Amino acid sequence: MLLGGTVAGRCSGPEEWEQLLIRSRFRAVTAPFSMYTPETEISAYCAACDRHEVVIAEVGVWRNLFDPDPAAAAEALAYAKGQLALADRLGIACCVNIAGTSGTAGWDAADPSNFTDETYERIVRSVREILDDVAPQRAFYCLEPMPWMIPDSPEVYLQLIRDIDRPQFAAHMDFVNMINCPRRYLAPEKFIGECFGDLAPMIKSTHIKDSRMHPTRLTAQLEECSPGEGSLDFGRILRILDQRLPADAPVLLEHMTTFEEYRKAYEYLAGIAGKNGISI
Repeated sequence: MLLGGTVAGRCSGPEEWEQLLIRSRFRAVTAPFSMYTPETEISAYCAACDRHEVVIAEVGVWRNLFDPDPAAAAEALAYAKGQLALADRLGIACCVNIAGTSGTAGWDAADPSNFTDETYERIVRSVREILDDVAPQRAFYCLEPMPWMIPDSPEVYLQLIRDIDRPQFAAHMDFVNMINCPRRYLAPEKFIGECFGDLAPMIKSTHIKDSRMHPTRLTAQLEECSPGEGSLDFGRILRILDQRLPADAPVLLEHMTTFEEYRKAYEYLAGIAGKNGISI
């Protein structure tokens, strides 16, 4: 696998970003640009990655296609199409978003409507429209699993792939997002094995992080955290990824805010990988 993440830290452009990239030791990164970035800057970021043999693994969308505001929803849809076109032009395999919600609590919030049959059909239609309009040849449009949004299990993801029925729709893996109940939390390696067992051939990018629960409270409370700050056995997890994914599969740390936080998490996982003879 190619372990990496988002290059965090203060920088004013591609040159300073490249210096942070070198220090990070990442082998895969999220795209530090979007469809709105000037072409000269995009080229500079790509050249920096080429110089250091780093893969740009993901182009993010992170917009709510089902926003209750029609204008915001239309803007999000156009952005998703533009980001997928950008990924395809640059040969970046994964363009990733969440499915979307019609709730009003936030762009990625839990809402009763997230699991209705109507929303499921809306997801199918929206992904088909994006793929049919852009017609990508090299990039894949993917949906990140969420704890309270479809897809929330490998079975649901497989059904979604069948129902969307487009060759350029593939899987994005975030197994911690799907560890959304005590049953999965208390037997995480079994569940993670099921995720990769069913979806591995279709996975274009994977997020990696830790999970913790407060077991002394009567109502379960689960939260993600940085690797090493929760309860997951990363020796076992990295072996699952190493066995199920291709050697060049990107595995990305996420949701940290500083360069030091990313570096600490990377070093933690790199140390476990080394002890288990796993190449990153």
